[in-house]
Amino acid sequence: MPRLLIAASGTGGHLFPALSVADALPGPWTVLWVGVPDRLETSLVPKCYPLTTVKAGGLQGRGLRKVFQLVQLLAASGGIRRLIKRECIDAVFTTGGYIAAPAILAARWCGIPVVLHESNAIPGRVTRLLGRFCTRVAVGLEAAAPRIPGCRAVVTGTPVRGTFLEKHSLPTWVPEGEGPLLVVIGGSQGALGLNRMTRVLFPSLLNSGCRVVHLTGSNDPEVGCIEHPLLVERPFSNEIPALLQHADLAISRAGAGSLSELAVSGTPTVLVPFPQAADRHQDANAACAGALAAAVIVHQHDPSEKTLRNTVWRLLGPRIGGGSDPAADLLPNMELAMRELGVDDADQQLVRLLNELLD
Repeated sequence: MPRLLIAASGTGGHLFPALSVADALPGPWTVLWVGVPDRLETSLVPKCYPLTTVKAGGLQGRGLRKVFQLVQLLAASGGIRRLIKRECIDAVFTTGGYIAAPAILAARWCGIPVVLHESNAIPGRVTRLLGRFCTRVAVGLEAAAPRIPGCRAVVTGTPVRGTFLEKHSLPTWVPEGEGPLLVVIGGSQGALGLNRMTRVLFPSLLNSGCRVVHLTGSNDPEVGCIEHPLLVERPFSNEIPALLQHADLAISRAGAGSLSELAVSGTPTVLVPFPQAADRHQDANAACAGALAAAVIVHQHDPSEKTLRNTVWRLLGPRIGGGSDPAADLLPNMELAMRELGVDDADQQLVRLLNELLD
């Protein structure tokens, strides 16, 4: 009975792909989880798998802080090594982030295989530094493979939650009407720059019959400043798969997890990369979709500028106000291209990879 230790921590971009792989493992596998205290995994993972936490952080400081971080890394590696020995772990799977470094080092210390999955087009620091020490490295986007020194990565795609692969009805709380549906995803913690850019578009779109669902995140002080029967604003929703499947167009950040969910849903999208993302990896993620004409990239700008306005109207214009001009409608081709980018069986590919290592 193989025993797998999953090291995934922090954001949904690290956790949800790892949860998808864990859920896809066949019955004989036993899964244990290691994460970091006070992060998202402490509320999500214990519902499904036993969770152990260790203190781990980045290596971004200088001087004494850097020394402290190195000591913390060694201590975390030792703690995970003891966990591996105590629980008779056969393999480690990690999706990057702070917890990945001590998990990779502990696996090597114990002489067991370790699989690292990198979802972004520009690999994170841990992947670039420690990828060569992993038994296998898998990537979500082909552009990442040549950017990982010392190893030959395999392209598997990024796993998405199983609910994105099921068909859903349109939620009953979505505004009714004949106009196209625009879904704006501001992120669970909010994306104020993105929200402000899009909010100035709403009056003209709504008055033309377009329906808008805006998931604002939890920290947007401007929620409620526009009232219209065709507009719904919510901090978040558990029905994102249904929204994306029925949306004519989405506006979203370009995190790897969001991009994978948009791709398997076949949702034409305007991507607005987060400008402060590490190594500008969201720009690189967006470029992968843009190269296939699956998405249009608009960089974050002052709400008074017209770049996003012109882009959205160009895409939705043929469907607004009863208009129907197939020659001008770009969305069907974008939908096909998005589906080409998506990988429906990424979780199964990673499960096969793990099985191969233990055969």
